[in-house]
Amino acid sequence: MRCIDINADLGESFGAYRMGADEQVVRWVSSVNIACGFHAGDPSVMRHTVALAKQAGVAAGAHPGLPDLAGFGRRWMEISPEEAYDLTVYQVGALAAFTRAAGWPLRHVKPHGALYNRAAADERLAEAIAHAVRDAEADLCLYALAGSRLAAVAERLGVRVAHEVFADRTYQPDGSLTPRRAPNALIQDEDTAVAQVLQMVREGRVRAVDGTPVPIRADTVCVHGDGPHAVAFAKRLREALEAEGITVQPPA
Repeated sequence: MRCIDINADLGESFGAYRMGADEQVVRWVSSVNIACGFHAGDPSVMRHTVALAKQAGVAAGAHPGLPDLAGFGRRWMEISPEEAYDLTVYQVGALAAFTRAAGWPLRHVKPHGALYNRAAADERLAEAIAHAVRDAEADLCLYALAGSRLAAVAERLGVRVAHEVFADRTYQPDGSLTPRRAPNALIQDEDTAVAQVLQMVREGRVRAVDGTPVPIRADTVCVHGDGPHAVAFAKRLREALEAEGITVQPPA
């Protein structure tokens, strides 16, 4: 029987601003990536989201991003590998304090937005983030784009890796995600998104935008928790996977 994790980015509210349907989405996933205050989130939201994860029995992970609230961490900032190391350790450490206070373990780290995308191809940045994850907390799992430089570097450094795929994003022939600015970057049709995930899990491949079949490893699949249909889609995807005999659970 094949297993896969379903993860979602939660805890993206901050101050007076409310984002996402965290209380509903958490029911249908097996792990959550909690914003740590740089691109989204704040201390109170972090504490509340850890409590949500514990109540739902799902794995809690840190979701460190660039310090860019206005751009939601999706705009690249020119930072050095040393700065990437520091901001990752800082944010992971902050969330780890909340998980310890709640008595619920920190299980993984998933970089956010521009930090995630740049580390997928940049060797030095990938090394900095992998070192940060290894040094911040013992035995954390790093969620990295399937087949990316970040995944390869982390494995070389002895960091556990969950190769991540996306339900609602299209792929390029080299296995990279289609940039968000491209008109065909997002999959809007739910049937197509579910079919793509099932193909990746069952067959170990995904069809690129030009029709090329691309080999891919799927340990965890991301569903975005802030869209208008996020709850319904997360529920539908989980039910579709389980109907195929695929167990939904966090990475071992």
